[in-house]
Amino acid sequence: MIECERSDIASRSAPEDPIKLRVATYNIHKGVVRDLFGLRRVSRIHELRARLHELQADLVFLQEVQGQNERHASHFEHWPIEPQEQFLARLPGLKASFEAAYGRNANYLHGHHGNALLSRFPILGLENRDVSDHALEKRGILHCQVRLGEQIVHCFVIHFGLLARSRHRQLQVLINWVQRELPAQAPLIIAGDFNDWRNQLSGPLCEGLLVREVFDVARSGRRVSERVAHFVRDRLRISGEQEQVVKWRSPRRVRTARTYPALVPWLRMDRIYTRGFQISDAKVLQGPQWAHLSDHSPLVADLVLRC
Repeated sequence: MIECERSDIASRSAPEDPIKLRVATYNIHKGVVRDLFGLRRVSRIHELRARLHELQADLVFLQEVQGQNERHASHFEHWPIEPQEQFLARLPGLKASFEAAYGRNANYLHGHHGNALLSRFPILGLENRDVSDHALEKRGILHCQVRLGEQIVHCFVIHFGLLARSRHRQLQVLINWVQRELPAQAPLIIAGDFNDWRNQLSGPLCEGLLVREVFDVARSGRRVSERVAHFVRDRLRISGEQEQVVKWRSPRRVRTARTYPALVPWLRMDRIYTRGFQISDAKVLQGPQWAHLSDHSPLVADLVLRC
């Protein structure tokens, strides 16, 4: 019996076995929300931490993470004394915890906030680049190299601006960064709050970096005929008269999830894009248990790393 158990363990840990992982992205709104009537602010950071660990995610891409806030520390009882990314990475009573990386974006007199990555896998390196357009809206892109088995996966935590022109410029910075500095076939996960409610960024991003949006793959509602037509158009080079035949067709729009506002998700704000992964499932976590934690709903995807 013992030999059978050892054999089973060995087979599960074989190098050729695919690596399965769960990825989540969540704008946590600094762990503070307005009450039902909007009259006062309420701290949700402790419950938010518990919920994050219940997801059993391996990689969590977080936006609006509070590295320091002296006002919240003095105003809210039991406010964490450590930075939020470290607080969220560890849950008392659980042996497993995350490694945490933080990229500071906005600085002010009483603190700072930015993006963060929580990882069950080793984080080998990180870089945070400022992509702000103006002083009133500080934005950054956090890049982490994460080791999954023998592979290095490049994770980018995104929080783009509120202005369309800013978002397009920030997207181009990201595309140039990946194209110029990363290997062409390197596995990618790009996730976060894109603020792209008009869905103008998915096409250029998917085309420029050969990534796929998880909701577009796992929850596609398009008809078979429409999918075939888009596949032919996207994959084949069309010239001459054939180009005129299909010119009238509307551009392919990548399907994305509705995640904002959390109470009644309607706008498509948050995304997960991947390269080098098989996408098994994707979903938005909705309901009262999430709506009172932040103004965004979390997006979760189950992936398999292609060897």
